[in-house]
Amino acid sequence: MKKIVVIDGQGGKIGALLTSRIKTLPGEFRIYGIGTNSIAAAAMLRSGADFGATGENPVCVNCRDADIVVGPVGIISADSLLGEVTPAMAVAVGQSAAQKVLLPINRCNNHIVGVSDAPIADLIEAAARYIAGFLENDG
Repeated sequence: MKKIVVIDGQGGKIGALLTSRIKTLPGEFRIYGIGTNSIAAAAMLRSGADFGATGENPVCVNCRDADIVVGPVGIISADSLLGEVTPAMAVAVGQSAAQKVLLPINRCNNHIVGVSDAPIADLIEAAARYIAGFLENDG
């Protein structure tokens, strides 16, 4: 069974949208909704995450054996999401052997050149298509 770790912060809107869309994909997997704060974690749990936790240690622990880590690009940048992503969190995501599916949200002093400012719904759908392909091909 695949382990999909969804990481988000602030209000958890992106994480909740990702969680609810990923839940519709075929395949055997569990979604771990890891929030940088309790509001984000709760939003992902309400959207169907199988497990939820909050804070730095859950990010570090769950990235160790994840098959996929998904979230806004800020999860790999220390001090992003208004300071909610700690350096240890960014390192844990970056060093994870998991496939990283990062949404190019051009905020928090991160701008990905060459990427248009697509609506969140389009980014969620693109991420879901990528994850579906990953699951279909068994990683």
